[in-house]
Amino acid sequence: MSLKGPETVELEGSRSRHLPGEADAEHAADLQAEIRRVSAALKAQTRFTSDMRTRLKIRCHVLRVTADRFFKRGLDVAGSLAAIILLLPLFTAVAIWIKLDSPGPLIYRQVRIGQFGRPFYFYKFRSMYTDSEARRAALERENESADGVIFKMKNDPRITRCGRFIRKYSIDEAPQFFNVLLGDMSLVGPRPPLPAEVAQYSLDARKRLDILPGITCIWQISGRSDIPFREQVVMDQEYIRRQSFWKDVLILFRTIPAVLAGKGAY
Repeated sequence: MSLKGPETVELEGSRSRHLPGEADAEHAADLQAEIRRVSAALKAQTRFTSDMRTRLKIRCHVLRVTADRFFKRGLDVAGSLAAIILLLPLFTAVAIWIKLDSPGPLIYRQVRIGQFGRPFYFYKFRSMYTDSEARRAALERENESADGVIFKMKNDPRITRCGRFIRKYSIDEAPQFFNVLLGDMSLVGPRPPLPAEVAQYSLDARKRLDILPGITCIWQISGRSDIPFREQVVMDQEYIRRQSFWKDVLILFRTIPAVLAGKGAY
């Protein structure tokens, strides 16, 4: 026999009606906590995966750049040594011609600006008379370079008879293979400028100094001195952005017919 009164029965009935709601609330709270935990775990995993992917990209880029530099230097050393050996008879003939043509030294040595603004001695077969630098000031008004940064004249009176021939076929540049062996230059890269030219460079033009200068590059196979200086800068910047070992090989192969044609060389 139950001794519960009406009030007691009503209170227990009220409690029994609220118990399922409380259980649902606790279940929902547990579910939300689990969702937050899983979400946090997924975010952490995503960040880890992203970090690993970024690190892998950086490592691959470093390895590629290091490999390109290694192969580029190998190409420079092998190519310059082969050129010196193969062209030795030509060097001998040119040396004799220069000595017979005009008095003065066989090799012309000049200060040029290399990678990161570092000066170095740049070697060429002498193609001008020994007083060429003193006579340049009087010829400044006849500069045929459209931009005025570099000095170019098609019929420069300072050039010797031998000099006209060796400049036309870029034979005067041959001693620069020794610059390549010394590490001051590369076979392929922007041409090394004079200090006075660098003093006139814009910020864009100074980007040419970010890599080793070279004997040949894109504008040497695209028209040489006929190309205005500003276009030369654009071509050099394009090479710097996209340089690679195989691009260097392609430029070297394209340099041969460009040299033999003699177009734009003066």
